[in-house]
Amino acid sequence: MGLTNRLQHAWNAFLNRDPTRFGYDIGPGYSYRPDRPRLSRGNERSIVTSIFNRIALDVSSINIQHVQLDKDNRFQEVLKTGLNNCLSLEANIDQTGRAFIQDVVMSMLDEGVVGMVPTDTDLNPEDTSGYDVLTMRTGKILDWYPQYVKIRVYNEKTGLKEDIVLPKSTVAIIENPLYAVINEPNSTMQRLIRKLNLLDVVDEQSSSGKLDLIIQLPYVIKTEARRRQAENRRKDIEQQLSGSKYGIAYTDGTERITQLNRSVENNLMKQIEYLTSMLYSQLGITQSIMDGTADDKTMLNYYNRTIEPIISAIVDEMKRKFLTKTARSQRKSILFFRDPFKLVPVSELAEIADKFTRNEIATSNEMRQTIGWKPSKDPKADELRNKNLSEPSVNAESSHEEIIDE
Repeated sequence: MGLTNRLQHAWNAFLNRDPTRFGYDIGPGYSYRPDRPRLSRGNERSIVTSIFNRIALDVSSINIQHVQLDKDNRFQEVLKTGLNNCLSLEANIDQTGRAFIQDVVMSMLDEGVVGMVPTDTDLNPEDTSGYDVLTMRTGKILDWYPQYVKIRVYNEKTGLKEDIVLPKSTVAIIENPLYAVINEPNSTMQRLIRKLNLLDVVDEQSSSGKLDLIIQLPYVIKTEARRRQAENRRKDIEQQLSGSKYGIAYTDGTERITQLNRSVENNLMKQIEYLTSMLYSQLGITQSIMDGTADDKTMLNYYNRTIEPIISAIVDEMKRKFLTKTARSQRKSILFFRDPFKLVPVSELAEIADKFTRNEIATSNEMRQTIGWKPSKDPKADELRNKNLSEPSVNAESSHEEIIDE
């Protein structure tokens, strides 16, 4: 682009602005993101948030795509639809597809049930079921009706969360598969949350700055005069401690002071440790998964017992609500794909690549893409053939055909 064209068409965010453009009518402003999910029931004050976040991150790392299947119900190609764009690229103006799935899982684990609301569609869902989803939002279900739900959704046009009533047939309602462990009133997770809240209260009381002293005076306090004298003595010691630079006070030689704010022995911490280990076992999570030191067998068990039920619940509900019977009869579906090589170390990747290419399971370019390398331009790199065997020559094939003809 020449200098003249650059001067005519170039744009700068600070210089090319109408001073009255953002002066009025751009909606309410916030110091924090208004559509961000807020955890309830004190989860944000405990270690429960780290468990929710770990599960949500692992679920959102799995690719969900709107696909076309072949006659044997095998994956054939990815469809270029608005629904696939929401799941893989951009769910709405504020969230990517991955951030949206993470929001869905976090809200589902916290509330027990969550709604995936198509906020923009190409056709009216009340008139036809063959519509394409353009944008989606996570909603909190407030009230349940026979055919409808009242759901709270963030409206990006007004910048506010609004309560709307929608048909159940147009909202993907996803219930937590681990509801009995996490969201039931007396479940392991809720008991752990209550114990952690009690531990927070005890910690706040022990660190409140109070001395909790008992002063034993050298006389019996039975009359009103003695009580006033004892009260004056107590106030005198308070003034000495508060007015001293280092918090030092003096007492009479006949007075004795007993301090009460020593740690009281209780089994609260043992109960928390017991509930935490029980919760880990019920969720299929170990401490090694949380700190990233788990081996492949532990991670496989975690993905099969914890992640797979959640991602399957999301995908199955979207199939049921966002795909019509006609679309399903045309073998359109929603599938999720987990990268099996994500947890494979480099030392084992070479052996796996050799077995896959030698047994004609994957081509060389497909394995290069797994490693992260650019595909080779050699046409043989796209052939599904064992490279360790010599390629049959053309003359040998023609002579074989002549023998058969004879």
